[in-house]
Amino acid sequence: MARQVANVWWGMFAFATLVLLVVSALWIYAMLRKPRTVSAEQASRINRQWIIGGGLILPSASIVVLLIFGIPTGRGMIPLPVDGEQPLKVEVTGHQWWWEVHYPDSGVTTANQLIIPAERLIDVHVTSADVVHSFWVPRLGGKMDMMPGRTNVIRIEADRTGIFHGQCSEFCGLQHTHMKLHVEAMTTAGFEDWIAAREDFSVEQPAPGAAGEVFAERCGQCHRVAGISDGNRAPDLSDLATRPSLGAGVIDNDEQGLRRWLHEHKTLKFGNAMPAHDDVPADTLEQIAAWLETLAP
Repeated sequence: MARQVANVWWGMFAFATLVLLVVSALWIYAMLRKPRTVSAEQASRINRQWIIGGGLILPSASIVVLLIFGIPTGRGMIPLPVDGEQPLKVEVTGHQWWWEVHYPDSGVTTANQLIIPAERLIDVHVTSADVVHSFWVPRLGGKMDMMPGRTNVIRIEADRTGIFHGQCSEFCGLQHTHMKLHVEAMTTAGFEDWIAAREDFSVEQPAPGAAGEVFAERCGQCHRVAGISDGNRAPDLSDLATRPSLGAGVIDNDEQGLRRWLHEHKTLKFGNAMPAHDDVPADTLEQIAAWLETLAP
């Protein structure tokens, strides 16, 4: 679908360039040619020809050609009924400034990553929990606004496995540019394994000692960890260790990045809702970080 959109754009660009060249050539010719005397009737006829040809026929023909190519492309993004295998439904909710991703058929919820099977239609149901956001994965399709209190649907399909970059494309506040979405298309078997690993996943052991107490009293009030906490105001952390980045693309999710995020998240992503951890002892944050690194199915 993204390729079809690109083809329409390039077609429009080529046609607009042709019109510009023709008009420029006629303008230069008119400026350089010698003046000639015509009667009032001839001048009126010439004016009518230019008005009809350039003002009516050319724009009308251009619009018709654009519709011939554009309507099928736009129709492909509409979640119309299909024969055979039904599209996979995924619910994506935009927050300031992160993505909540839910697979209703399996009950799996994750954050800041959209995992899909390649070569299958995906109906992405998008909405917002606060302000207007916009769902956009340039390599897979067009954009779709995410409106509070309203659900819109956009259809995408990856024709190959791979990693694609998603981005909020509607200004939504201070950290709009740091609202990135990791999109990965897997083989059908790989996707099914990814879902199956998370369907009944539950963390058995909380963080040890003081780290567990701090997490329960503070972090768990907003973050959900399957089997440990039920917070629903911030990203679900149940499979945190498997995600490529933290803060919706702000920093890599590795040993150093995780610890830096816990210490410096207010600086790395100014304005995010998570409170500072300045009053938490460094060794306790280290224990929390070590435990978070184990959160993987």
